[in-house]
Amino acid sequence: MTRIIITALIACGLTFGIGYLLLPILRALKAGQSIREVGPTWHNNKAGTPMMGGLMFIFATVICLLVSIPGMEDFSVFYVLALGLCFGLVGFLDDFFKAKFKRNLGLTSIQKALLQMAVSAIYLYLLYKQGTLVTYIYIPFVNVSFHIHPLLYIFFAMFVMVGCVNAVNLNDGVDGLCGSVTIPVMVFFTAAAVLMKKMDLALLPACLVGGLAAYLFYNWHPAKVFMGDTGSLFLGGIICGLAFALNMPLILILVGLVYIVETLSVILQVGYFKLTHGKRLFKMAPIHHHFEMCGWKEVKIVLVFSAVSAVMCVIAWLGISGLAG
Repeated sequence: MTRIIITALIACGLTFGIGYLLLPILRALKAGQSIREVGPTWHNNKAGTPMMGGLMFIFATVICLLVSIPGMEDFSVFYVLALGLCFGLVGFLDDFFKAKFKRNLGLTSIQKALLQMAVSAIYLYLLYKQGTLVTYIYIPFVNVSFHIHPLLYIFFAMFVMVGCVNAVNLNDGVDGLCGSVTIPVMVFFTAAAVLMKKMDLALLPACLVGGLAAYLFYNWHPAKVFMGDTGSLFLGGIICGLAFALNMPLILILVGLVYIVETLSVILQVGYFKLTHGKRLFKMAPIHHHFEMCGWKEVKIVLVFSAVSAVMCVIAWLGISGLAG
């Protein structure tokens, strides 16, 4: 446990240091964010804020895990890291095209979806070839698991992975929001891995607890940098990768409730708009923008959403506590 805490602290320090060096580079490259024309008008002053800030906690996480290799016995953590890095690469391409062409749209929705499905499929295939693909699903609270057909499991896993990374991406729309909401999620997965005696796997979410804490120094309102799709898709990949590595994908319903609500708000908004020929269910979607347009300050949104995330993670912990026996 001491090693996990030290790793988190080192990741925090590394992220802070990398951010200090990275920020001037991003500014010099003019890797600035373009603001949606349909968004809140007060977001216009954020135009030009450097993005791709997720690189700071990504680099810190990779460095910490590589340095930890001599003390490791279980290297499955690198499967999860590889998944996150592949999704992060998709996000990096999206951010790169946004910066290059000075527009809010990078990759098209179809391009991103195809790349994300390809990453998920390759990851699952590699697990299958390695013989580490476990085709059963754990049900929290009742502490039972049930097997499903491998082919059905793969389709289920692909759906969850693509849905998870995009849900986390939608959560990244207010200064400090995605990082703050995700810290309790990473604390949960660190504790869950320790509970299941997967100490090496616990190092990954622990790195991100420290890394995201340091990242918030740069991203807290008013943000000096945004994580971009590079960071949010990486986080989404790590979250779903950890859920599957611990054989508890259904726990995402609890720990990822904030992400799910953000996604549902977009789906409901689009559906309602089409059914009512132009009427809106929310003032704006994702739902954090709805509250923003209702008068909530960005800091209040971050604090409330993060509190909800923390409470759901505590409930999720109660749901898996039976595994201790």
